[in-house]
Amino acid sequence: MKKIILGSASPRRRELLEQIGIEFEVKVSSREEIYTATEPEAIVKELALEKASHVSEDIRESKEARKKMLVIGADTVVVLDGKILGKPKDEADAFQMLSALQGRAHQVYTGVAMLDYDENGNSRSICDAKRTDVYVHAMTEAEIRCYIDTGEPMDKAGSYGIQGKFAPFIDRIEGDYYNVVGLPVAYVYQTFKELGVFGQADESEKR
Repeated sequence: MKKIILGSASPRRRELLEQIGIEFEVKVSSREEIYTATEPEAIVKELALEKASHVSEDIRESKEARKKMLVIGADTVVVLDGKILGKPKDEADAFQMLSALQGRAHQVYTGVAMLDYDENGNSRSICDAKRTDVYVHAMTEAEIRCYIDTGEPMDKAGSYGIQGKFAPFIDRIEGDYYNVVGLPVAYVYQTFKELGVFGQADESEKR
């Protein structure tokens, strides 16, 4: 079994990773994240890899301790008309974002990067990004303000959480639901299998 480290403070990503049924630790780097990419898919991949790399570098362990270690980084962005919507600065900003989203489709991209250390302490990186299209029902001003009053939008990219009180306003999605929550669980699980995270049990399944 590999030692799994999640390089994210997101409680939603922790919950999703727990669904896979493996043990993992959470370690978060305080280093600033800077990206040079310009397209959303490339941005989330770059930031996910940067997060995983920072956590890996911050681990004050010997090369021996890094053997069979896997560090995961992830980053999610909400995109409308090619523009990235981050977390709202205040309630007015949240109202503006939600007003722009209602009655329309937008995209959510999540990048996932894994730094996989082998039995010799050497690493290789696996990085990918997934896209989900989200369609939001038209909302009244009262509905938007009522949702903002719950406080839920204030720590979420795009000012909403698909798994929370915003659920009644989701018309439909095209793609992975969990990708919108913050981690494409199926992709992570299948990659874990390919990397041998589950050890001998995984090998027997392949046979």
